[in-house]
Amino acid sequence: MGQAAAELSNVTALVFLAAIGLDVGETVASVQEPFPPPMVVNTSYLTDYDAPGAVGGPELYIQRDKFHETFCADAPSDVADVMAVTQRPVAGAALQEQATAAGWKTIPSWYLISEQDNGVAPEAQRFMAERMNATTETIKGSHAAFIAQPRKVAQFIRKAAGVTDAPHEGPLRHLLRRTGM
Repeated sequence: MGQAAAELSNVTALVFLAAIGLDVGETVASVQEPFPPPMVVNTSYLTDYDAPGAVGGPELYIQRDKFHETFCADAPSDVADVMAVTQRPVAGAALQEQATAAGWKTIPSWYLISEQDNGVAPEAQRFMAERMNATTETIKGSHAAFIAQPRKVAQFIRKAAGVTDAPHEGPLRHLLRRTGM
């Protein structure tokens, strides 16, 4: 996200939700290296076949029986079960691909740190948020807090977007009110 936004003139803010915010030359693996390894390191496995578009690199999955605790511990079990069987793999090669741009250097950024994240260490999240001088909040949640706690995450995104009126309203009601309907 930060790399893609770096060259766009119509992006007014970046919102990172328990995310990786790379600097130029960094990789997903290298930015996390100084910090305690998250659970996902031990609960993931590489397949024996190449990921589409990443020739020479296998796909990476989270073990189904460890998925709930690893990725979305604050989500209900039935939701976690569906997420586990429908998970989209990560190309293993993506962990070593170097960033060529960092949008957070020129675009105001917001970072929601998930305190109970087992996918990206909270210490790594704090480091990335601090160096990008992001407006930062924390949530008592997993890597997928946006699934388990959508209202809290939506409020955070609304703040980043500059929407401060009626935070309790749903998006349709807010839109109708703004258009006079």
